[in-house]
Amino acid sequence: MLSEPRSGRLAAWGNALLAGLVSPDDAVLAAVGDDAVHRVEGLPGESGPVGLTLALGRLRALGVTGLRVALPAPGHPLGLSGPPEFNARALEAEEAVICHGAALGLVPEVYEAGPDGDVHVEVVWRVLPVREAPPADVPSLGEAERELAEALREATEVLTRLDVAGSGPVAEAAIDAYRARAERGREVLAPGYPPRAVRVLELAQRVGLLISVAYENGHGGAVTAGEMGARAEALRPVERTARRAQVAAYNAYMEELERGVR
Repeated sequence: MLSEPRSGRLAAWGNALLAGLVSPDDAVLAAVGDDAVHRVEGLPGESGPVGLTLALGRLRALGVTGLRVALPAPGHPLGLSGPPEFNARALEAEEAVICHGAALGLVPEVYEAGPDGDVHVEVVWRVLPVREAPPADVPSLGEAERELAEALREATEVLTRLDVAGSGPVAEAAIDAYRARAERGREVLAPGYPPRAVRVLELAQRVGLLISVAYENGHGGAVTAGEMGARAEALRPVERTARRAQVAAYNAYMEELERGVR
């Protein structure tokens, strides 16, 4: 979770566009991010790939009123509702966007091109039918915030006890440096999202960084197989909780829409 998922950017800025809070150009620019171009293929009524601006307009015309995020992992179909073909593609990509108001979902296919040092990324969003059913294992925003705070405390205690890299001041400095770079000129979420969603997403991203640093910076004091296993055991549930919280934050717009807040 070192980087913001493409599905998160597309859903957040797509929701802002659907709500009339941003222009199509601004929504597409934010959704594409540092990639070279995004296209959408398989859109009803289109014979080939189309640009993201046209695609978002067509989705609105098809009755889409909001976008959800799914961040599945092996054994954890987080945010998915079927059918099996869509779930399999989303699991392979580890992310997807699901439309509300039309039984459609979008899965990114990422392509890199160009020589070393000048690689550019192109993304094709594949549109597939989805089952209209409650998404799997997605908590409310309030539940996600409580679960994440508790999981973070528990994981930090275990990692500190094991003297694992990622739990001390060096890791904190690495996280702060990364966040400073990542947040220059970046909005955490698009306009229209509640402040609580921003808070939950920031904490989920921080937890994801902590997990990544813990795995990438060596074994620390966990030199035995048992201690290394204990570290993995401590990180696994908090990583799952962080992904759930991330999905809850991106889906907060839809949560409010379904409650009639919007």
